[in-house]
Amino acid sequence: MHDALGTLRDVLGSLPHLQWWITGAWLLYLVPLCAWIVLQKREPVATLSWLLSLALLPYLGYLIYFLFGPQRIKRHQLRRTRSREGVGRYEVFAPTDGNSAELPMLAQKITGLPPSSATSVQQLVDGCATYQAILDAIAAAENHIHLEYYIFNGDRTGQRVLEALTAKAREGVKVRLLLDAVGSNRLKKRALRPLVDAGGEYAWFHPTRFRPFTRPWLNLRTHRKIVVVDGRIAFTGGINVTDDEDESLRGDAYRDLHLRLEGEIVRSIQQVFVEDWVYATGQQRKDFQGTRLWSAADANIRGGIAAQALVSGPDSAWEPIHRMKVAAIHEAKQRVWLVTPYFVPGEAARMALTSAALGGLDVRLVVPKVSDSRLVTLAARSYFDELIAAGVKVYEYGPRMMHSKAMLCDDGLAIIGSANFDHRSFRLNFEISMMFRDRGVAGTLAQWLEGEIAACEPVKVQRDRSLWRHRLPEALARLLSPLL
Repeated sequence: MHDALGTLRDVLGSLPHLQWWITGAWLLYLVPLCAWIVLQKREPVATLSWLLSLALLPYLGYLIYFLFGPQRIKRHQLRRTRSREGVGRYEVFAPTDGNSAELPMLAQKITGLPPSSATSVQQLVDGCATYQAILDAIAAAENHIHLEYYIFNGDRTGQRVLEALTAKAREGVKVRLLLDAVGSNRLKKRALRPLVDAGGEYAWFHPTRFRPFTRPWLNLRTHRKIVVVDGRIAFTGGINVTDDEDESLRGDAYRDLHLRLEGEIVRSIQQVFVEDWVYATGQQRKDFQGTRLWSAADANIRGGIAAQALVSGPDSAWEPIHRMKVAAIHEAKQRVWLVTPYFVPGEAARMALTSAALGGLDVRLVVPKVSDSRLVTLAARSYFDELIAAGVKVYEYGPRMMHSKAMLCDDGLAIIGSANFDHRSFRLNFEISMMFRDRGVAGTLAQWLEGEIAACEPVKVQRDRSLWRHRLPEALARLLSPLL
């Protein structure tokens, strides 16, 4: 081996022009890509991470960037001309609760979805209760059932839902099922065949098939969990369709939170699904003829619960859910309680949390003791010392994985949905969360969080942590996390 390397050096040394060609090719590869990345206005740590990977891994770094690098998807024209015409317009109504109107106005400006209201908001804890509520709603469907999921497995839970959908499709109910091509890749086509034979439809969001001369959307997924039944009842939150989230089937099932909604807010959730379905399938407005996208009986119901849908994804440069959570933290006066399975905040979010704690607010963070990603677990722990030093109370939940995604501000604002508190949810995934400005909803969330915190282990600063076993791996994970 040593002799072979020596021979190669001798050959390269005798061909100085070849060395110049290699250097020139490396520069031609590196300079344009680096200029492109710098112009994207990402956070400095993310920009530096990509620059280093491209420079230290010639060509291989480009392949990684080609597959996983940041991309923007332009869907705005598609939304305006196809989807929103299909859903129609509805009167905007949001109950006044004495709170500032700044957050609802900001949300409408950056998402295009107006403030609305709900007649009923039910917080569902864990998969068993959630799946039963969804199955009950499916059984009562008369016109249509729309579903969108990141993970939909073909296990016992998935089969129960598919069988219920197939039965309703045979009755003439229109069933549309939108699945993420990566998150639901374990679901085989043969498992979907009975649904199609019964008249149902399914589609894949961002299929992973090769498209010549086009960057793949491998890293841009729909992380949304949506069910809309007859335009009257909607479900959304953090729970996928999988045995991994059903505590009646697995003792180590994820700890999670979901929502069952009724009222005018269902129209916003319906609109999000229609936009995603039209985008994924290329269908037109006429393809929804015969589907009552909202319930005529509920058209004039104005609920007493102020609700608003927050959506984000790589089709928006505003990072809407990220921006809304930071704005809500800044507006808080007494407390900010946050629960998330993945905690990798950007600079703005980290500054908001630490500033709130330094300003005397009751700031609490609940994360899993061990998540399903070792890298993200290490990255999250790299922030703990700074947070605790600022006065943030950090708790680790276990042994089950905490998979809930919620934030409580003061006594009247709650945000619950699919978005984690990390770079992927804020920038890469298509997400949906619900914002409520209502003391009843916030009080229910506060009561649940108090119980979860009581079962947690508080994190304390450990001065004697090993450099090699703790601090350095956490720092490296923190550096790599923006690449994901």
